Amino acid sequence: MNKVIRIGTRGSKLALWQAEHVASLIKPSGYQTEIVPIETRGDKILNVSIAKIGSKGVFTEEIEAKLLDGSIDIAVHSAKDLASEIPDELELVAFTERELANDVIVSHKKNINLASDKLRIGTSATRRVAFLKHFYPHQEALTIRGNLQTRFAKLEAGDYDALLLAYAGVHRMGFDHLIVEKIETSYFVPAVGQGSIAVECHKKLPFDKKDIIERWVNHPETEDCIRAERSFLKTLQGGCSIPAFGYAHHEGGMITLKGGIISLDGQRIIKAKHSASPVDVKALGERVANEVLINGGATLLSEIKNLVV
Repeated sequence: MNKVIRIGTRGSKLALWQAEHVASLIKPSGYQTEIVPIETRGDKILNVSIAKIGSKGVFTEEIEAKLLDGSIDIAVHSAKDLASEIPDELELVAFTERELANDVIVSHKKNINLASDKLRIGTSATRRVAFLKHFYPHQEALTIRGNLQTRFAKLEAGDYDALLLAYAGVHRMGFDHLIVEKIETSYFVPAVGQGSIAVECHKKLPFDKKDIIERWVNHPETEDCIRAERSFLKTLQGGCSIPAFGYAHHEGGMITLKGGIISLDGQRIIKAKHSASPVDVKALGERVANEVLINGGATLLSEIKNLVV
């Protein structure tokens, strides 16, 4: 029996950390791991925004191709980077325990305040830019691309006053000391999947390997939440270029999901919130998405897609 699990991942320092983390979770099972770095389109094209590269599979397509041809056994992704639909031959088998899902402001200037100071803030996500325009219209959002180390180097050089990033990546790379503000998820709602690592495999992966991943890597409570969020995103039919948001959490034995969409200029937010039993997460995601679509989300989505194409 082949007791080596080959893990495909992007080659950035954060992506490799995530692959090593999954490998460490597998280690007690007795299986060995091999990490295979793979360069993606999103890693190669750094001079334009993610929205302009294309809305599907920017950071996953090349890795999924290796799953399909059998070069790797599993792929490790930031769950927030996954397209709402994956190839039919593939499946998501595990989600690691979620870090805090919040967005954070990082800066070398310790006394800055998002509400009162006017700052040049580097960010690459359309959702974050739109939320900044809505809640903090006095702020200047500037596009920034590249891995975390590249972004922090640009911050250090003074190109930006602050960066707006996911807490999970900042924490995993050891930059907690630069966090000056943690933004509450109650209004600055995260991207679907933010804070968790997703494991993808071919549906024909041998049962023993799939069983090991599900048993040693998956965190069931996190899985419930992210499957609700992904159901929402799939029903909404939003891609990476769409400023959609969705965040589910456990609350009194139920899962509560808040999801929605915000216009690119930050002027309009359409959102919905519902709760359901953990066994009904797919229906919960669909319900929230359909309410958003009916209440003006479909029109807003169409407008956004026309602007970003």
